[in-house]
Amino acid sequence: MTTLHDAPTPGAAAAPSAATPTPRRRTGRWIDDWTPEDPQFWENGGRQIARRNLMWSIFAEHLGFSVWLIWSVSAAMLGSRFGYTPQQLFLLVAAPNLVGALIRVPYTFAVPRFGGRNWTVVSALLLLIPTVLYVIAVQDTSTPYWVMVLIAATAGLGGGNFASSMANINAFYPADKKGAALGLNAAGGNVGVAVIQFLLPVIVGAAGIFGLVKASEGGVHLERAGWVYVGLALVAAAAAFLFMNNLGTAVGSTKETAAVVKRRQTWVMSFLYIGTFGSFIGYSAAMPLLIKINFSLIDPEVGAVVGGINFAFYAFLGALVGSFTRPFGGWLSDRLGGARVTVGAFLAMVLFTGGVLWTLTQLTPITAAADPAAAAEANKQWFPLFLGFFLLVFAATGIGNGSTYRMIPTIWRYEATEGLAPEPTSDTWRAAVLKATKESSAAVGIIGAVGALGGFLIPMMFGAPWIEDPLSSVKNAFVLFIGYYLVCALVTWAVYLRRGARLAAAGA
Repeated sequence: MTTLHDAPTPGAAAAPSAATPTPRRRTGRWIDDWTPEDPQFWENGGRQIARRNLMWSIFAEHLGFSVWLIWSVSAAMLGSRFGYTPQQLFLLVAAPNLVGALIRVPYTFAVPRFGGRNWTVVSALLLLIPTVLYVIAVQDTSTPYWVMVLIAATAGLGGGNFASSMANINAFYPADKKGAALGLNAAGGNVGVAVIQFLLPVIVGAAGIFGLVKASEGGVHLERAGWVYVGLALVAAAAAFLFMNNLGTAVGSTKETAAVVKRRQTWVMSFLYIGTFGSFIGYSAAMPLLIKINFSLIDPEVGAVVGGINFAFYAFLGALVGSFTRPFGGWLSDRLGGARVTVGAFLAMVLFTGGVLWTLTQLTPITAAADPAAAAEANKQWFPLFLGFFLLVFAATGIGNGSTYRMIPTIWRYEATEGLAPEPTSDTWRAAVLKATKESSAAVGIIGAVGALGGFLIPMMFGAPWIEDPLSSVKNAFVLFIGYYLVCALVTWAVYLRRGARLAAAGA
């Protein structure tokens, strides 16, 4: 059998073995002879091993996303008891997103350096840092605010799990099965955002669920959620240790990364991905606070909703919708072209974000109202429209996430083979395609990290400290976002669709 030195990538054949065989690494959970492109190897045990690793990878990545966004709901509940302003709360939900974005690059390189199974164990155990600190912090109202921000920032460790998980699973599957495997892996992680926003209020006693579980009458106990995820992180680490594998064939290199950093298209796509994934993760983090500040009345003694809309029942819906529409964006792009779908997604975001902004102009600021209870009830009538428009925004971000990811390998392949005769049997052609696939894989890591910065910028714009009224700050932010989406649509058209543009022929 052939020993691979680079994991196979979509659209490329398995890389040939080098003259010097891959050195044997440690025994046990290391697999040094992994050839998924060989049908006999795949059917005689390879498939089962890959599926087992995929299952536990999804579980670990799912927990990472949940821990990453644990402060998105918690901030809306602890703000009243701790006396935080809306601006301070938005910083609490933004801090994990900054760390989560920056840490994605080193997490990507950790898999080939330490092994996928080993790094899954380590990354799961690292989740104990934000969860244990969370348990301690939320029970002590004397915790200084700056300490609370630092503790919230450690939750960003969960944001790196996506990068390492995708890099790991990519090496397990043959080219014709990577799409489904990576799609499941990504969706399983993204859904973790919706799960934490749905279950945390139930776990801590802030909300009931389908009449089966009632809200606690003894107040909100946020520390319970922290303990639950401490336990789940230990389960994920143990499962990875017992059931996952390292691939000695998954060898990484910084050469491709150095090359893509210099490419103009890396930064064009990063700019667009801030608009799609950055909006998804940023709105997911901010949505509980947006509902709480504009539609909910909180009892400061217990932190529970006593008037208006209970954000705990609705905050998870946006992340859920955005997660499920992401695969649809990829599917649609295969038929219409990624650039066309991306332009459509941005125009939809312009339209529906305008709808959200319109509903906000109808509201009375609760924090400044003489009668907050009356203001909360008056705003309540506008909530269905606000939620409906926002869910459409989330749907558009998911479609845009799928379409932009589809564009990346297409663009890199076109640039690598431009001017070459399309001869799949030619050594020159195959070398160009192989180089393009390796560089596009590195580009995905860089673009994903930059795009995730939107998750930090969006909550920070909502909580702009230079604007005293929270509602005015939110409305101004949405105006800026609409402008950004318009620019993104224009850039996509000008670079990838405009007649006469060099990359229009790429079919991206």
